[in-house]
Amino acid sequence: MSDELGTGFAEQTLQYLPRLRRYARALTGDAAAADDLVQDTLERALNKQALWREGSDLRAWLFTVMHNVFVNQIRSAAATRTVPVDDALLDSPAVTSTDRLELRDLDRALQCLPEEQREVVLLVGLEELTYEQAAAVLEIPAGTVMSRLSRGRERLRRILSGGGGSSPVLKVIK
Repeated sequence: MSDELGTGFAEQTLQYLPRLRRYARALTGDAAAADDLVQDTLERALNKQALWREGSDLRAWLFTVMHNVFVNQIRSAAATRTVPVDDALLDSPAVTSTDRLELRDLDRALQCLPEEQREVVLLVGLEELTYEQAAAVLEIPAGTVMSRLSRGRERLRRILSGGGGSSPVLKVIK
């Protein structure tokens, strides 16, 4: 691998840094853990850059790398489970007190979602990935992305409308 390829890859990767950090923050729960996840993701991406196919969607590939790093961290119990709203977003002068309350409520509602639904809602809703891109990131079929997104959005609606976030009790049939 030449230095030119490595430098070009790094420069292309840097343009996605804000999106990676935002997604990491939503996954991990706080700024420090998000920074660690982004750093681990960038380290792995740079070490594995030969696996990325020139001309393919680098953003989706980086989210795939981040997802895999995050799953590994969860398996080793290194990640936390809460997702506070980004303080930088809340400190913006354009954000009203009503906006802050709505963001706080949305943040709490997102935490009520099962992890697999929260990941899909964040990738499709926040990061604006297509169903196919989100499916590639999460290594699941596109149909599964659509069903998880639908269930996640419905659960968010129920939670935000005061209907609660718990699933209906299912009857076990033998």
